Order: sequence, then C-alpha cells, then structure tokens
Amino acid sequence: MGVEIERKFLVASDAWRCEVASHSDIRQAYLAVSESSSVRVRIRNAAAFLTIKSAGPAIRRDEFEYPIPLGDAEALLALRTGRLIEKRRYIVPHAGLRWEIDVFSGDLAGLVIAEIELPNETAPFARPAWLGGEVTDDARYANASLATRGPPDVK
Repeated sequence: MGVEIERKFLVASDAWRCEVASHSDIRQAYLAVSESSSVRVRIRNAAAFLTIKSAGPAIRRDEFEYPIPLGDAEALLALRTGRLIEKRRYIVPHAGLRWEIDVFSGDLAGLVIAEIELPNETAPFARPAWLGGEVTDDARYANASLATRGPPDVK
C-alpha cells in the first residue's frame, strides 16, 4: 500500500520562480469521488496514471498509482466527474526538500498551490519566504474538490 504524507500551502509571492529546477504540464480529472476515496486519471507530459486515494483533507493519505496507456487516459478524461484540472507543476528545491508549485489554468486560472511531501507527519521543514498560509486541512483546496466544486470562494 502506498502512503502520501503531504502538506499544502497557498503561495504568497512569485519569488519561487527564480528557484525552479524543472516543470511539467498536467491534465487530470476525477472518475469517482466519495466520502472514503477518489479515483483520478492524470496525464503528465506524455505519461498517464490512474490513482486511487483515500479521501479527505489530511496530511497522511493512502495512495495507489498505476501507469496506464496514454490513449486510455485520454478516453477516461471524457468520463470525468466535474471539470478538467489543468496546471503546470514546477519543482522547486529548498533547504534539501522538493516543493511542487502548481499553477492552475483553465477554470482554475489564478490559483497557485505549493505542496511538500514529507517522510512523516511531524517532519520539520524550512518555510520558504514565498510560502503563504497552510491549507492542508481545508477541503476546498483538495484537487477532488477543485474538480467537483470549483475554486474556493476566499474573501
């Protein structure tokens, strides 16, 4: 069983852009979303994956990811629940760890979220100056919620 331990943050400035090591383009959609799990299809550049995750905003979640043929992924996108999520993911190394900065486009244009995967729930990490408020436990920022409910209405 795979486990993902991840924290999620808003981004306070564009200062991270000068630290980018690489990027990839992602299109993803949800095939099923329930109280206990979600099933997602993702195309990252020319590779495709089917992912099953335990549901809910949490630092630790079960995650199972399997490569699938690109043609199958394209066909599955059409069967989605909710909107297609399009984003460019930037990899930004900082203080020995790897941040993923997602810059959304399409229906979610303007949203920028930083994620960091950690070895355990209490692992310390240095907060980059460009990091904003934490949204790990805010269900509105979960990708499944973004796909089915749209962008958060933040005042």
